[in-house]
Amino acid sequence: MAQHSVAQQAQRALEAHLLDGSWPVGVRLPAERALAETLGVSRNSLREAIFCLKARGLLVSKWGSGVFVTDRLQTAISSPWRQLVADHPDLRWDTLEFRREMEGATAHYAALRADKTDLKKIEGIIKRLTRAYETGEKNEEYKADADFHEAIAEASHNSMFLYLHAGILRMLREHISLNLMGMEDPSGKITDDLRRQHLGVWDAVRKHQPEAARQAMLAHIDFTRIELERRQG
Repeated sequence: MAQHSVAQQAQRALEAHLLDGSWPVGVRLPAERALAETLGVSRNSLREAIFCLKARGLLVSKWGSGVFVTDRLQTAISSPWRQLVADHPDLRWDTLEFRREMEGATAHYAALRADKTDLKKIEGIIKRLTRAYETGEKNEEYKADADFHEAIAEASHNSMFLYLHAGILRMLREHISLNLMGMEDPSGKITDDLRRQHLGVWDAVRKHQPEAARQAMLAHIDFTRIELERRQG
């Protein structure tokens, strides 16, 4: 196997540790010799892989201390999330599974606990989203869509959901925009479906119908997964 491909293999293995949570933010990577042996690659190939991840801001060297995981996935102005999805296709489906469970629950509790301030905020976002659908302003659609899901989480008034959502907010926003780009349809059918789904969640939340809100959110996430899978072929 060529040296470059071995380094790429090592890079993918390192990325997997970042994605599955086994190397959280701030953790120091194992010693170079031990890590190279664990991955079954040479130290030169490992160094090349680490160099690439440093260049993307995912790892950082601290003189005399070692190599550490940064918080780039969560806080970077320019997130490497899209490249990671391209390199690790299963990440998109894992994120959808996670979102299905978390956002179904947040919709449920939002319908139970949303106060007047929450409802006013969500209504304003729905108006922005509807306007973006009508005008075809994609960037505004992506932002309003992500704002809607964030506002639902806030309206759940559950500290743990808010903590989890805030910790991966940047990632979720990237995930939503990637999915929407992947579902673009000149016929307008997808836009109509998405409009109906978001309005369904909003209607259940404002009427304080927790189970209806949960089912509407689950249906929305399932629609996204099915549509992306269909296009992937």
